[in-house]
Amino acid sequence: MTAPRPRRVVAALVVAMTLSAAVSGPAGAAPGDEFRWTVEPDAAAGADPRGQFSYDLAPGQQRDDRVVVTNRSSEPLTFTVYATDASTSTDGAFALPPASQPARDVGAWVDLGRQTRTLRPGERIVLPFRVTVPRNATPGDHAAGIVASVAEQRTDAEGQRVNVERRVGARIYLRVNGPLAPLVDVESVQVSYASPAVPFARGPATITYRLRNPGNVRVAGTARLRITGLFGIPLSGGQDVTLPELLPGARVTLVRRIDGVLPAGMVTATVRVDATSSEGVLPAVTRTGTIWTVPWTLLYLLVVIGAVLALLWWRRRRRRAAGAGTEPADEPVEPAEVGGPDTDPAYDGVGTPLVAGR
Repeated sequence: MTAPRPRRVVAALVVAMTLSAAVSGPAGAAPGDEFRWTVEPDAAAGADPRGQFSYDLAPGQQRDDRVVVTNRSSEPLTFTVYATDASTSTDGAFALPPASQPARDVGAWVDLGRQTRTLRPGERIVLPFRVTVPRNATPGDHAAGIVASVAEQRTDAEGQRVNVERRVGARIYLRVNGPLAPLVDVESVQVSYASPAVPFARGPATITYRLRNPGNVRVAGTARLRITGLFGIPLSGGQDVTLPELLPGARVTLVRRIDGVLPAGMVTATVRVDATSSEGVLPAVTRTGTIWTVPWTLLYLLVVIGAVLALLWWRRRRRRAAGAGTEPADEPVEPAEVGGPDTDPAYDGVGTPLVAGR
């Protein structure tokens, strides 16, 4: 009774990992050499190819369009084609949820259904669909994807049969007319540092920062990372990082390592985000994080200076002591005898001098 349970668990894990890793950009090929296919918007006659679906509609409006699925592998493939919502994953990727998760946003506004088609090598199919924006749709940017997935069974290293589903998706960006609020926020900045044990050496600092898009417009841009010490003194060269696209409501955590940071006690990481959107450049947002490091270089320098000063003081004192020992000693002065028998004729020999006239 317990033998099938590990097999079901392994299959679910493989499917989950494959779904998250196989979704590509606007159009692409699934991983693997034997299976390759593309999903892309249909280009009108004489028009330039589109890399993605893009719409600007008002609540209640509709738009008809077509998606093309092409089998570019050398054998027949059976595809399941459907629409689903999109989001920004915690690491900044354009993510589409598993097929088992029902769509609630743009994925539910796409009237495509769930279609299963088998295509010969090199064959392509054009599927029409309609996008209908609900009348109560919230203004701003919404995202989804049209996915073509291929499921297969494989045998793992333990000889178990597992189900693997691979997906390729074309992006859908839809803007609902209404008030727009492009925003971005740096929620937190943390910095860690690996202090080198070698004197005068530099070590790596790792900056972990979390970004959030609290607005209703997708944003991108650049994050400028800087490492400074006391009084804003630069401790290493900075870095400029291209940010992933942040869909409305997205929250991502990014990690960056900066090498060659001098340990100088207080180490401050500064993250400045210069974001842009379709509405233009957003005001810069800055946040900092601080950590105290062991300034080995400074400590070693102070120890060396202290040792040198102590050595100089000791040698000077020793020279003074040696110089004092070589000077001639003064002869002791003996007190002159007063009233002795040889010097004072009035001395009576008993201890009391005789005073003349008495």
